[in-house]
Order: sequence, then C-alpha cells, then structure tokens
Amino acid sequence: MNDHVHDLALLSDATNRLLTAAATLDNAAVAEPSRLPGWSRGHVLAHLARNSDALQNVLAGRPMYVSGEARDADIARDAPRPLDVQIDDVRTTAEDFARAADTYDDWSRTVELRNGVMDAASRIPFRRLIEIELHHVDLGIGYELEDLSEEFTGREIAFLADRFAGNAAVTAATLTAADGRQWTTGRKDGDAVTVTGASADLLGWLAGRRDGGALTVTGGDLPVLPPL
Repeated sequence: MNDHVHDLALLSDATNRLLTAAATLDNAAVAEPSRLPGWSRGHVLAHLARNSDALQNVLAGRPMYVSGEARDADIARDAPRPLDVQIDDVRTTAEDFARAADTYDDWSRTVELRNGVMDAASRIPFRRLIEIELHHVDLGIGYELEDLSEEFTGREIAFLADRFAGNAAVTAATLTAADGRQWTTGRKDGDAVTVTGASADLLGWLAGRRDGGALTVTGGDLPVLPPL
C-alpha cells in the first residue's frame, strides 16, 4: 500500500533541501554541465519544474506531456534562464503540485503516465520524490547518493528492480545490500547472478548513475540494464 500522505511530507522536505542548495549557485554555475550527459544544471532545474506541471496533468486526467518532442523542447527553452527564475519556477510549480495533491480525492485510481505507463495515483508523490532526490544528486553540488535516506534508497531500489523484473534482456539477479536487504530482478529463467554492495552503489547502478564497478558479482557478469 502506497502512503501518499507520508510521501507528500517527504517530498516537501526534499524539495526544500534542493531549493536551499540551488540557491547557493550563481548564473554561471547554472549554465555549467550537470552530471547528466548533455544537460546543464539549468536543464535539470527546468526539467524539475516541467515535471511538476506534468504530474499535475496526470492527477487531472490529462496526458502527462503533449508529446516527447514538446517535453524536450520545453526543457531546452527553459534551461538558459538565470538562477532566480529557475528557482522561482521550481518553487512555484512545487507549490502548485502540493495544492493539487491536497485537493485530490481519488488516490486509488489508476493513472497513465508517459509512454503509456500505468500506475496507482497513490504512487505519484513517490515518483515526484524520485525526481527531486535523484536530480538533486545530478546537479553535482555536494548532495550524493550516500546522503539519501535508507528508506528512500530501499524503496527506490525495489521500484527499479521491479521495473526490470521479467525483462528477458536482463540477466536474472539477486541484489543484496550491505545491511542484508535483498531484491530480485531480471528475467525469470536461467541461473541468477548475485550482485552485492552498498545500497547507494546498487541504486546508482540501477538508476544509471554509476557503472556498477563498486559492486561484487558472483555467478556471472553484472547484468546490462536498458536505459530508463
């Protein structure tokens, strides 16, 4: 069961952390590359604002984005803006999402996201939390995967492991964190490999933020994951 009230509280805290950290930048730093290939920090901040708009569309029963091309064009358009405009946009759209969530009354409904993905409405706040937490790391301003809470890290590993579960192109794998938590992913047939490491390294690999070099693999090679 997804607890949207709990996740909305986590989202508020995470958004405030990101805004506080971003406010220490300047216009030159916003224009510098982020950790995402081809994206500046401005692209990351613009994406966060437009993603908030998009998730409000989802809650309202509208298409998440008009199209993939329109999504990319909006991010490219907004990426060069100065820092104060970027921060105001992220803050304002976050407040808009919070208000929309506060008045939403059908959390048991199934909603449609990008590319036809279906999910429970009650998981939308967690999906937004993922965007805020991982893209805070992507800004490259001192917030690392190791700084994420154990609760978030475990839930996001489970979320991504489930995303790749049953994928015939991904070797069956048992993922084991240093604290003993385990998840399974990949195809259902064939011998499974065991992938062990710190939870931050497992998350980084699953989320495409780390190459998996810090992980230990037994029973075969590290599975190759499709792009998110």
